[in-house]
Amino acid sequence: MSDSFDVIVIGAGPGGYVCAIRAAQLGMKVACVEKRATLGGTCLNVGCIPSKALLQSSEHFEEAKHKLADHGVQVGSVGLDLARMQARKGEVVSSNVKGIEFLFRKHKVTWLKGEGRITAPGKVAVNGEEYAAKHIVIATGSESIPLPGVEVDEQRVVTSTGGLELDKVPGHLVVIGGGYIGLELGSVWRRLGAEVTVVEFLDRLVPGMDGEVGKAFERILGKQGMKFRLKTKVTGAKLDNSGVELTLEPAAGGEAETLRCDVVLLAIGRRPYVESLGLKEVGVELDERGRVKTDGHFATNVPGIWAIGDVIVGPMLAHKAEEEGVALAEQLAGQKPHVNYGAIPGVVYTWPEVASVGETEEQLKARGQGYRVGKFPFTANGRARAMGDVDGFVKLLADDKTDRLLGAHIIGPDAGTLIAELALAIEFGASAEDVARTSHAHPSLSEAVKEAALAVDGRPLHI
Repeated sequence: MSDSFDVIVIGAGPGGYVCAIRAAQLGMKVACVEKRATLGGTCLNVGCIPSKALLQSSEHFEEAKHKLADHGVQVGSVGLDLARMQARKGEVVSSNVKGIEFLFRKHKVTWLKGEGRITAPGKVAVNGEEYAAKHIVIATGSESIPLPGVEVDEQRVVTSTGGLELDKVPGHLVVIGGGYIGLELGSVWRRLGAEVTVVEFLDRLVPGMDGEVGKAFERILGKQGMKFRLKTKVTGAKLDNSGVELTLEPAAGGEAETLRCDVVLLAIGRRPYVESLGLKEVGVELDERGRVKTDGHFATNVPGIWAIGDVIVGPMLAHKAEEEGVALAEQLAGQKPHVNYGAIPGVVYTWPEVASVGETEEQLKARGQGYRVGKFPFTANGRARAMGDVDGFVKLLADDKTDRLLGAHIIGPDAGTLIAELALAIEFGASAEDVARTSHAHPSLSEAVKEAALAVDGRPLHI
């Protein structure tokens, strides 16, 4: 046995590396297994961070080309240096992943480089070496779901990984899937000059989103130039010298048609990555969707083996994985942590952004919960007017008897930042009145949150 640890975490994405660091802070001897050449997992290397870098850069490009003149800023001819944009993205990624290396050194977390496999309870093999651990944490994340008939080559038919690495702007990009990832990357390439068509099997974008917000989102993206083919499925893709020919059919069945494009982005969702971990041999149970089965405390059916993040039930969000990583580390140290899954926000980083926390109107109706709605548009917010970003609104849902905040949904500028106040409110069981009576700086976008809270009681001041 090469070495033994209190905890071995398999996977150095947001859930894994945070779990490892927190366990080390609590005095445990910790190792983290990662087969990539860099730490940070999908999120930091080929997901959250590089996509946000490109989103930011493409927003600047579009602003310079189409919006600065409204502010009296004359910039002349605007050109695109895609190579530099991609290089900057790489610099952002490098800085972040090196930051995780620094944190591992600071907290004395051992990085076991290579692919990890659980050979028995309490034992993990990495590159032919076997290590012992009192606790093994599965934090291997997720991978893109394939689509039969659409073979990925990461050049002309790409997943999000290849979609971040294109070396030229496609003339026509078809995005298969109307979720977070597809809409964000579709926004990047649309801003840079591509025609973008989103093909979605269901009758709406981002189906878990509040219905009213979802309709507004589709309308705003359409106004920006994005095209949508809803209630449509893709059944095949053929590559030739001039591009890709997709075969489409109505989701409910019907006559097939073809759609030509230069690049296809496959973004129909993600699935747990549990291959090659040896779970079957060790006896760790999976559910019908390939997720690791756990109890309410992240324990699998095999004592000493735990799981967090994308490999278990729940939203596949980096911050959800982080919260679980912290909670599990504290639990292993004898503490009594808790993750409130009702207070985990979700954000789509298009522009405008879309953010939500808590329940939607549809969910409240489905469980028979009485509620009141408060809404406030950014067109009536002074700061949004000054910015020139008035699309969207804040929508709050509160219990019709107790006024406790049940859900919050924002489509508008910096929605991903504004939602934090409402996640905190839900975490602490605040009422809409609590939010309404809290002083919000003027002029700020956050005043729209206060006004929406006032609107729950029918008394907004500025509309």
